[in-house]
Amino acid sequence: MKDGHILILNQTEVRRLLTMPECMDVMAGALRATARGQVILPLRPVMWLPDKLGALGMMPAYSSALGHMGVKVVSVFPGNHGTPYDAHQGTVMLFEAKNGRLLALMDATEITAIRTAAVSGVATKLLANPDAGDLAILGSGTQARTHLQAMAVARKLRRVRVWSRSSDHARMFAERESAVHGITVEVSPSAQAAVEGADLICTTTSSREPVLMGEWIASGTHVNAAGSSVAHARELDAMAMARSQLFVDRRESTLNESGDFLMAKIEGAIDDNHILGEIGELLIGSRTGRTSPAEITLFKSLGIAVEDLASAHYLYEQAMNKGVGMVVELGGGRG
Repeated sequence: MKDGHILILNQTEVRRLLTMPECMDVMAGALRATARGQVILPLRPVMWLPDKLGALGMMPAYSSALGHMGVKVVSVFPGNHGTPYDAHQGTVMLFEAKNGRLLALMDATEITAIRTAAVSGVATKLLANPDAGDLAILGSGTQARTHLQAMAVARKLRRVRVWSRSSDHARMFAERESAVHGITVEVSPSAQAAVEGADLICTTTSSREPVLMGEWIASGTHVNAAGSSVAHARELDAMAMARSQLFVDRRESTLNESGDFLMAKIEGAIDDNHILGEIGELLIGSRTGRTSPAEITLFKSLGIAVEDLASAHYLYEQAMNKGVGMVVELGGGRG
């Protein structure tokens, strides 16, 4: 591509180029690089609107393994659930790290939707029992959809249940996803009923208060908690955190940004040592994951900028190879 030009990828193009199995491989590589100290990953600055109606988050990262840097700028409006608008909207910008040239501008909504679930898929492959396949999904939005995709890649599913505060949304989700995956998705009347007997649980809600209680979780279950990425909201109660063997995408982010973790810590249920490892550390073999079939394992997902960077890097290469996207004149060249 000529200097002074950038590639633009829209939501449809991102979805077409970034399939779930491929994204899971890309995320595993990004998390390995993080565990090896090959990334620069500042904590994300967040600008909150009054009454925390919504926020604008900025997530920069650099990876020496990729030779690129990037930033995601995304608005987060949890109240968008049930409206025509996604809760996460924005853009990911990809820069090369030799001269700082802007290479691409990509839809962040779809990247966030796919890569978040893909990381949960990687965690599930590492932590869930091999025969796990009874899945409960709490939530019925975008992340519920992509987490079902990821769980279907990570494990052979024999049963799927969904619960949502909106029974209509849960019913629509079940009808749509049953047709997509060729498996009956059951609508549960309550969160407790959804998780009863499940050995895989994904929490994908916008709730500020717990929707998953520790007393409901069966021995041997693996939980992916992906809905809350801020310090003032949580999906799991303190007992759920305390009963679980906890693994995270990044320690520093968890200690500063995770409401699930911080509120359980404030309540005295856990301390900082409750974090047993990062997913990247499991991937490179420096930490051990599940140690017995009866353990409850928990992956607390916050979403880190290197995941967006790695996704954008992969998408850029795919788009250039396949001639996908729009090239426009925009850049910092002289002349």
